[in-house]
Amino acid sequence: MNLKFPKNFLWGTATSAYQIEGAPNEDGKGLSIWDEFVSRKGKIKNKDHGNIACDHYHKYTEDFQLMKKLNYKNYRFSISWPRIVPNGKGAINHTGLDYYDRLVDTLLKNKINPLVTLYHWDLPYELQKEGGWMNRNTAEYFAQYSELVVKRLKDRVSNWITINEPWIIYVTGYMLGIHPPGKIQPYSSLPVVHNLLLAHGLALQRIRKVAPKVKVGITNALSPVQYYKWNAGRRTVARANAIQNTMWMDPIYHGRYPSEIEDEIFSQNKGNIRPEDFRVISQATDFLGVNHYTRTLVRMAPVPLFRYLPVRPKYKDVGFTSMGWEIYPKGIKDLLDWIRTNYNNPPVLITENGVAFHEKADESGFIKDNNRVKFLQNYLTEIHHAIQEGSDVRGYFVWSFMDNFEWQAGYEKSFGLVYVDRKSKNLTRTPKSSAYWYSDVCKNNGFNLHDFGN
Repeated sequence: MNLKFPKNFLWGTATSAYQIEGAPNEDGKGLSIWDEFVSRKGKIKNKDHGNIACDHYHKYTEDFQLMKKLNYKNYRFSISWPRIVPNGKGAINHTGLDYYDRLVDTLLKNKINPLVTLYHWDLPYELQKEGGWMNRNTAEYFAQYSELVVKRLKDRVSNWITINEPWIIYVTGYMLGIHPPGKIQPYSSLPVVHNLLLAHGLALQRIRKVAPKVKVGITNALSPVQYYKWNAGRRTVARANAIQNTMWMDPIYHGRYPSEIEDEIFSQNKGNIRPEDFRVISQATDFLGVNHYTRTLVRMAPVPLFRYLPVRPKYKDVGFTSMGWEIYPKGIKDLLDWIRTNYNNPPVLITENGVAFHEKADESGFIKDNNRVKFLQNYLTEIHHAIQEGSDVRGYFVWSFMDNFEWQAGYEKSFGLVYVDRKSKNLTRTPKSSAYWYSDVCKNNGFNLHDFGN
């Protein structure tokens, strides 16, 4: 059975600056919070860091030639804020702007369309010293930086994302402490929530003024929240859904915070939330970016603010990725149905979906990863079902184009369609079998359900 996707559907892959670029001290780049965080003892698996990463800063031409060869016609990447404005505000590093000029030109030369994320977690460290996302001023500095970059590239880049996964920024950086700034203060850190959403709105405002013809959205990490063994209680599920999903969606689409978390947000944002903020945050966007990997199963728990904990399922025949995430393809269909029903069916780009498995290359450097092909097939099948039922999904970007620095897991987790040999001097890139399967998907605008690669 062949599954065909809508005409002009965008097929692509995704990466982010810190995870692939390297070159943290070259050409005037400033220090980012990740440059500082990886130096802290015990924070990153195997003491890994992004100082070299995939050396994409120097090897982007080679990488884009490989993308072209593989028929990947759309590419989502992020721009490093401290590479453009080293201190986050003030002096501009024109060498950094020149670099992304060349990068975009090289993409277009290879007939690859850019989808650019303005913030994928690498906050300039100088701003963190002033409070980072706890400081409302950071939202304005982000808007200034966004205007600068869009103004420079608007003649060649038509699609922009303001912020990647504000929920993950908050939960990993301020509740779990596993990402910078490494805090475990979920309640007192609620200003981070508002300031991230405000940053999106202020950036959108400025982008509309300097580039009214470009398309702009935000990327949210979204996950359907469900009962575990039906004993979680409806209030627990509603609470978890509010914190993980509607807290990041309702202000944008409805101009308010969800009732389940509203009191806590306002109590911790006295003097920080202003009446006009919701008008700024809820300006119309052109699309919604959705990052999705798995569903969230929850149970009640006496956890500050959250009042729930996620549960690792123990159902028969359940599969897991090397990240420990449940493989549950139907979750993406449930999610798209929920978006269509609750947010007036906005245009959606799946800006990240993919999987990490334990892999080992053979003697030639090749990885046969039919498990990844099956994963992608199953998730794409559910997306296709959602489209047939009316969801306005317009594109799909695999995470990730190549194996890269996976944050606190270092290089131990491999999400790439392309294998990067970290033991080789040149960080040799070798497409996995999934890369060739996905190449055919991109070329044919769909796939055969029974084709699991070669």
